[in-house]
Amino acid sequence: MPPCTVAGGKPVACYQARAPAPPTPAYTTRTMQRADIRNIAIVAHVDHGKTTLVDAMLRQSGAFRANEEVAERVMDSTDLEREKGITILAKNTAVRYGDLTVNIVDTPGHADFGGEVERALTMVDGVLLLVDASEGPLPQTRFVLRKSLEAGLPVVVVVNKVDRSDARPAEVLDAVYDLFIDLGADEHQIEFPVVYCNARTGQAALTPEEVPDAPDLKILFDLLVEHIPAPSYVEDHPFQALVANLDASPYVGRLAICRIHQGWVRKGDTVAWCRQFATDEAPQRARIAELYKTKALQRVDAGPQGAGPGDIVAIAGIPDIMIGDTLADPADPRPLPGVRVDEPAISMTIGINTAPLAGTEGSKVTARLVKGRLDAETVGNVSVRVMPTERPDTWEVQGRGELALAILVELMRREGFELTVGKPQVLTKVVDGKLYEPVERVSLDIPEEHLGTVTQLLASRRGRMEHIVSHGTGWARTDWLVPSRALIGLRSQLLTDTKGTAQLHHVLDGWEPWFGEIRTRQNGSLVADRRGKTATYALLNLQERGTLFIGPGEEVYEGMVVGENARREDMDVNPTKERKLTNMRSSTAEELVRLSPPSTLSLEQALEFLREDECAEVTPVSVRLRKVVLPQADRARQRSRARDQEASLVGD
Repeated sequence: MPPCTVAGGKPVACYQARAPAPPTPAYTTRTMQRADIRNIAIVAHVDHGKTTLVDAMLRQSGAFRANEEVAERVMDSTDLEREKGITILAKNTAVRYGDLTVNIVDTPGHADFGGEVERALTMVDGVLLLVDASEGPLPQTRFVLRKSLEAGLPVVVVVNKVDRSDARPAEVLDAVYDLFIDLGADEHQIEFPVVYCNARTGQAALTPEEVPDAPDLKILFDLLVEHIPAPSYVEDHPFQALVANLDASPYVGRLAICRIHQGWVRKGDTVAWCRQFATDEAPQRARIAELYKTKALQRVDAGPQGAGPGDIVAIAGIPDIMIGDTLADPADPRPLPGVRVDEPAISMTIGINTAPLAGTEGSKVTARLVKGRLDAETVGNVSVRVMPTERPDTWEVQGRGELALAILVELMRREGFELTVGKPQVLTKVVDGKLYEPVERVSLDIPEEHLGTVTQLLASRRGRMEHIVSHGTGWARTDWLVPSRALIGLRSQLLTDTKGTAQLHHVLDGWEPWFGEIRTRQNGSLVADRRGKTATYALLNLQERGTLFIGPGEEVYEGMVVGENARREDMDVNPTKERKLTNMRSSTAEELVRLSPPSTLSLEQALEFLREDECAEVTPVSVRLRKVVLPQADRARQRSRARDQEASLVGD
């Protein structure tokens, strides 16, 4: 049977039912355009102003009433996004500009959420690349631009934050040109239009000097209309739509967010549902229960006219639909190429809480609930994979980076789960018989006085300096290639060594041969040797041994990490020891002794702190560190066996 021709010209096996497939109808091949639509994605490094710019575009397009109170960064709708000030999930909105509908997809800037960027690019015909007028291109700028160029999308460059006192727009634009060349942009891609912008005030102009006097973002909108192509389609082509995202409604269930590539569809139509990873199965027939378009921040019914090529729609009625699936004409189902994302680079184990305090602070503690939640995450998050382990109550979760996995754990704890979370580990692969590990491109902005300290720190973690430049303001930027596992715990150490001034950014750059042993944490742990409540008297003595993570009156158990030792080795301590009472009293005996406040670790800091033999107990109330093996005697036997094995290897 001859192959079907799909978008992009790649042949795939035709889906066929048990009955012989009907002959393919003859369609015209005349290419048309939807001149009333523009589809764009806004991409940039973290905190370069993407969501703020979307706010301004929504306001100036009349999306809000004049007296309506609207929160800043309105597209960052989840609690975690607002708390952390970053975009985690790609979201789409639509604004009106004259007779045009401009569909805008706001994407995350952090490389750990690169899967969101990659699937967002399947929905659009061009991108807005935002670059900070002071910071210039950073590692995530490289990542999102590389993905845009690989997709063949035209780029409009927006130099944002030109109002900053340290803005240097001319130098930043030169750096953007260098980045395009470095990423292999062709002659058409490198001839990009440039607009200067102050997203916070909603002003844009063709030169940085004109921005303060610009009345609005009209210049930016005009550039979009001129340089971003309208969606194209083939006249009379059968219906095709690619599922790029998922959402849920309490009324109609799962919603498939689709970009329609060919044909038209209406509410109530029957479509062919082609699964991305089931190419040997016949497509299933499904009915579109609801069809929505986006208007500003609202989903509205598409109406009797339905939706056509270039529209970004939400479709209800298919409960098990997944990202990457295709909805097509049931008379001639032609699947589109699915959504492909980069491979995960980091993994960690997530399982039920096995600590002595399990079940005291959360409502979801069983393996069935944890596994169900992890499986649900893989439905809408194409960057996450869940793999089984030797234990039936623990799973290996793989993702793009440490932050992405920490966000997942944070969401689960807020939902009432109690978890045991292992130390993040890098994923490796074997190439030509050699072990390879992921390598990150790191950009560091630091005061020049700390340059020597930072250089020594990264060199000790097998980092390789690629570039160094001084801005002439007492600050220097250094670019490095560093093994991914060397970055675990690096941020905290950098902030300590630079007195909180270092700015660290990184993105996956590739794979290189295994670098050998890297010691990322120099100090050992203070480990409780018994269960009980901590006493002030004991903590007064222990605070001289290192940094404490707990205060007085807190419940501890054997094997729980209560602090960081000042020395390299672990130390078992008794934090519950109380002062023995005597008949001698003194009103000033402890007056000069003060208990230092404990160092409270966030979830991200706790995961960075862990060693290979440690894990984190995460509950809705607490984040505790503990040893994987809790009994002190068992840990001592393990250390003894490890020393004996090392000695035997040396003897051989």
